[in-house]
Amino acid sequence: MHGAPVLSVRGLSKRYHTRAGERLVLDAIEMDVARGSFLCIVGPSGAGKTTLLRCMSGLLEPTDGAVLLDGERIDKPPDRLAVVFQDYSRSLMPWMSVERNVLLPLRAKGIPRAERLRLAREALGAVGLSGSGDHYPWQLSGGMQQRVAIARALAYQPEAMLMDEPFASVDAQTRADLEDLILGVREEFKMTIILVTHDIDEAVYLGDEVVVLGGAPTTVQERIQTGLGERRDQLTTKSRPEFTQTRGRILRLIRGDGCVQGNSAQGDGAQVRSDSQACA
Repeated sequence: MHGAPVLSVRGLSKRYHTRAGERLVLDAIEMDVARGSFLCIVGPSGAGKTTLLRCMSGLLEPTDGAVLLDGERIDKPPDRLAVVFQDYSRSLMPWMSVERNVLLPLRAKGIPRAERLRLAREALGAVGLSGSGDHYPWQLSGGMQQRVAIARALAYQPEAMLMDEPFASVDAQTRADLEDLILGVREEFKMTIILVTHDIDEAVYLGDEVVVLGGAPTTVQERIQTGLGERRDQLTTKSRPEFTQTRGRILRLIRGDGCVQGNSAQGDGAQVRSDSQACA
């Protein structure tokens, strides 16, 4: 563990009202996120992963239960959390330069201009975009735009960064590059990161711990320590037996069956990016 919980989920449930009646999506979710840890959340499509993340960030009010940040109940988006969404094109202002996009949330904090500029430029440097501040988002590739969104979150100096499928809209190579980027960011800024993903390989590669959601309504099926250490790379880490075993264990939990083989296993929306056997 990396320290006392920075974020705690206590008995969190979420119901939606539909034409067919009331639907319970999340059922009494319990979860602690240790300070400085990297926690990944996986589960089948429709399990409520994004709903859970939005409740954890204060963007959505739970029906029952509570989310605590440093022991204080969250009832609206707190200043100490930052969220990175999957759809970077909608989160960036296309008429603003990259630097101005990163500066935008800092103005609301009342930070002096010189300090805002320092934080924005430091964050852009951390994601490899030091020379792109004068560009506009539409001039950048999808992967670079997502780097801008990450830089904006970093410049805000949050205690924790919550990420909702942040790499799902880019190609495979860019995705791998962004995975390694976020590992570097985590190490440099000593930041707590909570990432929701459909991709089991991604969850195991990035996370210290993986929370597996499942059931109807959704509950926490299991919390799994990856045991891969802090130093990781795309080739050697994914070749380790611990990686294969953990990936197979998570896949079986999500699918609810004993074994699956092949070069692509999607189950109920959970993906495995590997040509090797998925059972361990």
